[in-house]
Amino acid sequence: MRILIAEDDLALRSVLERGLSEHGYVLDAVDRGDDALHLLRIYDYAAAVIDWRMPGMDGAELIRQARKHKIATPMLMLTARDTIADKVAGLDAGADDYLVKPFQFDELLARLRALQRRPPGTAGPTLEMGAVTLDPAARTVELNGSVLQLTAIELAILELLMRRSPAVVERAVIAKHVWEDESEAVGSNTIDVHIANLRRKLASGRLELATVRGVGYRLAAK
Repeated sequence: MRILIAEDDLALRSVLERGLSEHGYVLDAVDRGDDALHLLRIYDYAAAVIDWRMPGMDGAELIRQARKHKIATPMLMLTARDTIADKVAGLDAGADDYLVKPFQFDELLARLRALQRRPPGTAGPTLEMGAVTLDPAARTVELNGSVLQLTAIELAILELLMRRSPAVVERAVIAKHVWEDESEAVGSNTIDVHIANLRRKLASGRLELATVRGVGYRLAAK
């Protein structure tokens, strides 16, 4: 899943990029609030981690502007501002969650998972469909109760399709969420190859991974 990080502290931004990448996220990272708003208006992110004090536009104004433009991306404000008044201001600006620095990385991961569980149909700690169970925290998939071996890309595609089910997920959206450089997947058969492998591995999972010609893919329980 693709995450946006808006943080002007280079050291912390590097820590966030490294840690989130190790947990299977695809990342875009910027150090200015106006650059973050520009990306939010282009991409459909699974979530965004927003610092408060940034050049260009502060985090509260960034979130306020994003909500004004009907951007529904779940946003977590990550800041050293720790007063109740600050938290109220951040949440009232439109943030979905608020985490004070310094923080434990495990708590950040848990809060991001919670934000991603909010869409309809994904309220539990795991994603379940047919005979398939995906645990976003452990990055594991079970098929009929047994561990299913998937590549990191296959797992990321499956998670995206399960979260968006029963909607059709466009190829461009898959590329943006799963690949660091989306151009690697768009305009080639790369996505088709991974979908074919995933379809084969899920054959006994009571799922239908359907190709919607010219658009993308849809996952639904049989």
